Amino acid sequence: MADEPIKGPASYFPSIEKKYGRPISEWKDVVRKHYPAKHMELVAVLKTDHGMGHGHANAIVAHTLAEDQP
Repeated sequence: MADEPIKGPASYFPSIEKKYGRPISEWKDVVRKHYPAKHMELVAVLKTDHGMGHGHANAIVAHTLAEDQP
């Protein structure tokens, strides 16, 4: 089980941390500071304000929103 590859948005996390130099927890905090914005508005914040690529921004937003659902 522990040897199974990571799937979904979290599979991007190592490359996001390496490329942008900040831990995922910080990126999730950025997303949460902009609540209650919609998914694509949150993606746009990461892209516009932080220079993140679309796939990386989308992965962080999707994972954060999934975590925060009641």
